[in-house]
Amino acid sequence: VANAAYLSVRKSGDIKKYPARVAFVGHDGETAVITVDDESFFEGTIPAKFGGLPYQRDKVAVYGYPIGGSDLSVTEGIVSRVGVTVYSHSARALLAVQTDAAINPGNSGGPVFQDGKLIGIAFQHSAGAQNIGYVVPMPIIERFLKDIKDGRYDGIPDLGIWWQSTENDSLRKTLGLPMDNTGVLVTKVAYGASAWGALKDGDALTRIDGVKIGQDGTIKFRDDERIDFSDLISRRQGGETLDATVVRDGKEQVVKITMKPSADLVPGPRYDAKPSYFIAGGLVFMPLSDELIGARGAGFRVRSLSADGMPTPERTEVVVLSHVLAHDFNRGYHSWSMAPVTRVNGRFIGKLTDLVAAFQAPVNGRHEIECEHYSGYGDNKGTRIVLEAEAAAKILPAIMARYGVPADRSDDLKTP
Repeated sequence: VANAAYLSVRKSGDIKKYPARVAFVGHDGETAVITVDDESFFEGTIPAKFGGLPYQRDKVAVYGYPIGGSDLSVTEGIVSRVGVTVYSHSARALLAVQTDAAINPGNSGGPVFQDGKLIGIAFQHSAGAQNIGYVVPMPIIERFLKDIKDGRYDGIPDLGIWWQSTENDSLRKTLGLPMDNTGVLVTKVAYGASAWGALKDGDALTRIDGVKIGQDGTIKFRDDERIDFSDLISRRQGGETLDATVVRDGKEQVVKITMKPSADLVPGPRYDAKPSYFIAGGLVFMPLSDELIGARGAGFRVRSLSADGMPTPERTEVVVLSHVLAHDFNRGYHSWSMAPVTRVNGRFIGKLTDLVAAFQAPVNGRHEIECEHYSGYGDNKGTRIVLEAEAAAKILPAIMARYGVPADRSDDLKTP
């Protein structure tokens, strides 16, 4: 249902299609609620009963329409494992059920049953392997349904930290950790994330709500199974608090953490939203995002910001010169693409609104844009673009008309 303009649904065995609409959608957890206003659609239907989380070697049945087709298909298989897996739609690492039942394009969104009860939603398969498909499990579905009870979807929270294992004995001694195989080292905390202000770089995180975190970042999960400790976070609701036990400066203490959505310097996949942009003199500026990298590509250094970067109080977005709408006025800059902007008119750019404000204050009648474009950091100001401010404003309508651009900025940047 992502980015859908029109939806229709049809029951198996029925030739009539009914208009449908999305009531709620959680792109992070691959789950949505769709409703049909025509009550006749529900005649003869029976609500599915919810099951639980299956175990390894349990038999499951996957329903759907693989590779298109008009007849409902049912494939059976066994559960291979249950663990934290990256969801391709959102790039979030969440609990998932792996099965060898055939899951192919067209199965996505189809129900998965065990002993007549719904135990998940089929949503992806491994393209590089055989007979590996994944199912959104009931804990993620039930978390979603609880989230929307207040009439809105707030999203799956994230701790917002980077961490490393503490398997090395010398490292554990340095951190003041006991030799009981618990705890991971916090290496970064994202500004604005759940852990911001509660955890610190250098903390050893040993427990969450009393649950021991192993030195490899896993927790005990049913019998002899272990899963990533992030599962403790992803099952929570926004606004809830948890107790985190840390060893800080060699002393153990408990801190409270309030759950918030993920905070990313470069957002992962987003849907049902228009991109933000600002144009000056034919130069198109946008926040760096997963979609922008996918659409325009990027060099290794720019892509590394997506993988390695975390927001800071000074920089919550990476603003890039996405591309240039070629015109005689901006000749010499036509090949510029995906260049991170550091300063405009002497002002540091930490987010797109900073850039918009900076363009309101030219220096000596000119706009000077400094970029981290193949030129390093630190004292090196990087490559730069200089535009005559008055001429840039006069020529912009002609540039926009040539390229069919309706406005010099996205709606979210327009003043009321």
